[in-house]
Amino acid sequence: MATALIILAAGKGTRMKSDLPKVLHPIAGAPLLVHAMKSAVPLDAERTIVVAGHGAEAVEKAALNWNPEAQVVVQAEQLGTAHAVAQAKEVLDGFEGTAIVLYGDTPFISSETLEALQEKQASTDVVVLGFDAADPARYGRLVTNGDTLEKIVEFKDASEVERAITLCNSGVVAADAQTLFLLIEAVGNDNAAGEYYLTDIIGIARDRRLSTAVVRCDEAETLGINSRAELVAAEAAFQTRARQAALDDGVAMAAPETVYFAHDTVVGRDAIIEPNVVFASGVTVESGATIRAFSHLEGCHVSRDAVVGPYARLRPGAELQEAAKVGNFVEVKNAVLAEGAKVNHLSYIGDAEIGARTNVGAGTITCNYDGVFKHKTTVGEDAFIGSNTMLVAPVTIGHEAMTASGSVITSDVPDGDLAVARGRQDNKKGLARRMFEKLKSKKAKQAKGA
Repeated sequence: MATALIILAAGKGTRMKSDLPKVLHPIAGAPLLVHAMKSAVPLDAERTIVVAGHGAEAVEKAALNWNPEAQVVVQAEQLGTAHAVAQAKEVLDGFEGTAIVLYGDTPFISSETLEALQEKQASTDVVVLGFDAADPARYGRLVTNGDTLEKIVEFKDASEVERAITLCNSGVVAADAQTLFLLIEAVGNDNAAGEYYLTDIIGIARDRRLSTAVVRCDEAETLGINSRAELVAAEAAFQTRARQAALDDGVAMAAPETVYFAHDTVVGRDAIIEPNVVFASGVTVESGATIRAFSHLEGCHVSRDAVVGPYARLRPGAELQEAAKVGNFVEVKNAVLAEGAKVNHLSYIGDAEIGARTNVGAGTITCNYDGVFKHKTTVGEDAFIGSNTMLVAPVTIGHEAMTASGSVITSDVPDGDLAVARGRQDNKKGLARRMFEKLKSKKAKQAKGA
């Protein structure tokens, strides 16, 4: 059955104390909104509608960056959850299938739970996602009779018997799309807040003799993010799950509690991740690679048996092929290190191709930027770049070529050649001793004058 997602993302998030819309605050390198969108990927939804409000332009950009086919509609006034869902009616006019209402600030609902909702809705008019709360507190309660959802009761309106119920409302709803909008049309705002509540559709559906049901999930999936403290707790929860998943997949980590994963990090089995490694978005590490301590990786690919770090930084576009090595205090950006290439110490390699088995000496810099344009450095196979070489791009160093330490290379070096580009050394006999004696004498006179 066709499925449409309606993701509510209009709230300002006052408790965040931030100019950034609440749904754009990040967990594991991705906005809350993107986590909500990612969880629904297995549903293969035909339509994704994001209802924006505060910071709509920024919310739209984030949504389209993740899913260019998503549609964003604006809820100009925040008049409640039913009113927010109603904003999607026009763009879903004529859509036949299931509509699932999600929340951009509730990022952890699992794909399996959403699939269960989708499956249940195929035989039920309206399905609500519920959870058994350890502390129900002021959550709305789901009153059921067997598999049937009879009503949703807000805490303030609940009887003592109803308050004893631990099955609580997550706010997530699945229904036939056109049925959903017909029910919403009947929702009123005769309440203290003067808002239109999505929860009211259950009572309306029951009055119309439509079938209603509950799908249950773990309470942790329904965690909503409303404050900085809750954002921190959500990040911690994500990292705990990501670390456990990595261990379960065969990744070796001596101190997993110090490793931070992004939402899309991929690490192969038998890879070794040492303490205090941070993965930003877009990283793939193949089986058998080693990421040593205090390294930071973003937007890069590390092949089998490659070694990174310690204290290395791989930036977007870095590609390490098999058995390549990047050592301490080395930064690589938009560059390919071919099989067995080594850049072991204190170097910057940007906008470059380094050939197989080439050794790049300590302190080497590819001078890739002229203040306006970026330029490329190409180094062939089995070359040797001497320590403290400046490679002023665009420049090509041939196969089995060499640069002398301390050289500033501004012209291509043919295969097999040695390039020396530095001033000739000239030793001035005894000059250092005479200079020191003169300076010490001057210092002594100044001390007497004081």
